[in-house]
Amino acid sequence: MRRLTELRLPIDHDEAQLKAAIAAGFGVPESAILSWHVHRRAWDARKKSQIMLVYTIDAVLAVDVSTGEPAPEMSYSPPAIASARPAKRPVIIGTGPCGILAALILAEAGFCPLILERGKLVRERTKDTWGLWRRGELNPTSNVQFGEGGAGTFSDGKLYSQIKDPRHLGRKVMEEFVEAGAPEEILTIAKPHIGTFRLVSMVEAIRAKVEALGGEYRFGAKVDDFDISDGQIHAVTLEDGERIETEHVILAIGHSARDTFARLHQRGVFMEAKPFSIGFRIEHPQGMIDRHRFGAFAGHPVLGAADYKLVHHAKNGRSVYSFCMCPGGTVVAATSEEGRVVTNGMSQYSRAERNANAGIVVGITPADYPGGVLAGVEFQRRWESAAFVAGGGGYMAPGQLVGDFIAGRASSAFGEVQPSYKPGVHLTDLAPTLPDYAIAAIREALPAFGRQIKGFDRPGAVLTGVETRTSSPVRITRGKDFCSLNVRGLYPAGEGAGYAGGILSAGVDGIKVAEAVSKSLAG
Repeated sequence: MRRLTELRLPIDHDEAQLKAAIAAGFGVPESAILSWHVHRRAWDARKKSQIMLVYTIDAVLAVDVSTGEPAPEMSYSPPAIASARPAKRPVIIGTGPCGILAALILAEAGFCPLILERGKLVRERTKDTWGLWRRGELNPTSNVQFGEGGAGTFSDGKLYSQIKDPRHLGRKVMEEFVEAGAPEEILTIAKPHIGTFRLVSMVEAIRAKVEALGGEYRFGAKVDDFDISDGQIHAVTLEDGERIETEHVILAIGHSARDTFARLHQRGVFMEAKPFSIGFRIEHPQGMIDRHRFGAFAGHPVLGAADYKLVHHAKNGRSVYSFCMCPGGTVVAATSEEGRVVTNGMSQYSRAERNANAGIVVGITPADYPGGVLAGVEFQRRWESAAFVAGGGGYMAPGQLVGDFIAGRASSAFGEVQPSYKPGVHLTDLAPTLPDYAIAAIREALPAFGRQIKGFDRPGAVLTGVETRTSSPVRITRGKDFCSLNVRGLYPAGEGAGYAGGILSAGVDGIKVAEAVSKSLAG
């Protein structure tokens, strides 16, 4: 099989034109193409009057050719297989993308993992999450952050990443998602996404597969403590006092498991404070973004809703950038603690809502929150509590029109953009909800972004606060064997441990860590 890259065709080409272009690219007649498939399809909109689709094609040819390159082998094989059910099963804490993929790899290899999740099954969790959004009722163990599927369940479902992946483990993640019910197009399009509703049924399907392979899920099973002695993990203890003996624990706890971070620190597990970002969500009409990116092709079904990526380096030395952009989506309440407001973005598969939203965030480092390993957690809590107060309580979010924010005055009435955040947005002055240096940097960045995307700094666009959970505030540092630096058998993984940033990278990290556990169990 040979691979042909950078095959460019007009956006409205047909199948016959694509096959003819493949033959021309390889320099063979069409009859010499025995089979072919699209490995990747992207688009190039640098010329809005002539948007092109850009293909990578894998083909089996009847003749040898010097063009193209060999197509890489992307099938997955486990590195170790269990000879028998282990006496002490490996334990996975957390059922986000990292935990789910780790469970699947261990189950496929015959190691019968036990998966512990403090929250509820995904459909029960969805009801609790809607309880916050519709009625302002927070369940601290079942919400956007906690429960089956992890934080990624209530997101845009983006499945692309910039991680290095020489073993094509991302392909394994994608193929498992397709088997679980995701659309097959995620295997080929350059920026695949799924959306919340599809993620729910996919999470259930993967759970059923893990259970059929000998894995066991336990929900409402919050890990409260860790038995560590002589540099080895020996057991975990649940909140109800149950002790589970194990010598292999995968920490797939997510970036909001603050109580677990504290317990691990208390037990002497090596951890470090790490950089993350804070800011607001911004909403514009999605049509404005589409017209900027696609011109006359805005609304074309092949292109879908447009996204953007922006960066500005402010005069005060801070970097301001767009984060987790959700085309045609909504801003959602994402807190997991009482008396605090946190925002995030979410889209359905259709991306058909009226607004585009993204985080506009400022990078910070541990120098901004001195005080120890867990100081970043307290830093996040400070501004989340300030947002709760500014929002007026009831998990209402504080908001401000962009024009008023830049001018430094409180907002009193919405303009052309109606915010999507539920339970609702209380207009105010956002300045007290973030550090002064962050406010100054964002005020400078918005007009700069307006010069890149006309209308980005339009006065009627809406900012909603606060976005604090961009990534974990700690890194549970591990070595080349994927183990904690000072605790054997403890495997920090995924976003909560500081080793991933999104669904795909978390899933890939789950595979890598599960492989390390498999090798250890197999001896």
